[in-house]
Amino acid sequence: MSEPLTTPGEGFHPHLHDTAGHEATPLRTRLHHIRADALDGDTAQTGGMRRFAAISGNTVGSEKLWMGQTHVAPSTSSSDHHHGESETAIHVVSGHPEFVFLDDSGPQPEEVRLRTSPGDYIFVPPFVPHREENPDPAEEAVVVIARSTQEAIVVNLPHLYVLGREGD
Repeated sequence: MSEPLTTPGEGFHPHLHDTAGHEATPLRTRLHHIRADALDGDTAQTGGMRRFAAISGNTVGSEKLWMGQTHVAPSTSSSDHHHGESETAIHVVSGHPEFVFLDDSGPQPEEVRLRTSPGDYIFVPPFVPHREENPDPAEEAVVVIARSTQEAIVVNLPHLYVLGREGD
């Protein structure tokens, strides 16, 4: 048996009513349902991409997590950037985006290109400069992103480089 869909803002915790001397923050005492058409586009942006927040401090009162979608238009490359102290997990929903970074484990930094497909995951460690590309001339690439900080940290860079080696 299927449960009916909820209405945005629905949800309650009957056992968490405010008690004398303890007032709960309204956003932190309930589940939140964020519909696909209600994502918040007022977030940090990088050229060539559109980011939309679903879960953030602003949307639901999150204190330790940010989650949303990124759309990369056909034949587009994002600007080079990193996400500061935030760990970033990426799930490819549609398209075949490519993620580019410099691997500095050898004697010379080498550009690495990770080619993905729907269902794939990417992990981006803190402070690792990278860019997203969508080489497909017709299909938009869409990914779901989760970050370990409650807001989307984006530090745009003039070019792709290994931090600590050039202009850190």
